[in-house]
Amino acid sequence: MTKTKTLLALALIGVCATASARGDIEMLARTCNGCHGVGGVSVGLSMPSIGGLPKEYLRNIMKQWKYDERSAITMNRIVKGLSDDEIDALAAHFAKQRWVPAPQQASAALLAKGKSAISENCEDCHGFTGSDPDVDAPRINGQWAKYMELELAKYRDPRFKMPHRKMKKAAQDMKPAEVPAAAGYFGAQDK
Repeated sequence: MTKTKTLLALALIGVCATASARGDIEMLARTCNGCHGVGGVSVGLSMPSIGGLPKEYLRNIMKQWKYDERSAITMNRIVKGLSDDEIDALAAHFAKQRWVPAPQQASAALLAKGKSAISENCEDCHGFTGSDPDVDAPRINGQWAKYMELELAKYRDPRFKMPHRKMKKAAQDMKPAEVPAAAGYFGAQDK
């Protein structure tokens, strides 16, 4: 085989392998649709949207579940069967999707209470509306309020392994009534 034909053959193998891997990740990502929605846009009140979240955040959280560093009801069992490369590819796939807030209704009283709670506990990392987070924090504007309330409960409960120390401290510093208020405030934000 000539040098040119060898190089062409190697290039073709590389293109096919890349296309195959891309197809495998897209197929693997479709398995996430049942809970997290098509493109990572959840339609369930207690299931988070993941499309458009930062790649590093998604990668870290999935690896925390895989290596039993973070408590979960089902995700730790689901990601155990994934390789680190598959986790990295899934994180990249969902990070490329568009973030679609699902703003929920909230009363003026809840919004006022939530605004007060987030200014003391959440704004530093997630921004005033949840749409301008720090590098290691996810967007939470328009995230499902019920999901955020459940996550805050886990951060507040010492029986759950939740490795983000700053988030754990912020959640534990909140008064019990501030938890649903903060979740409702961020859930109501569309921008």
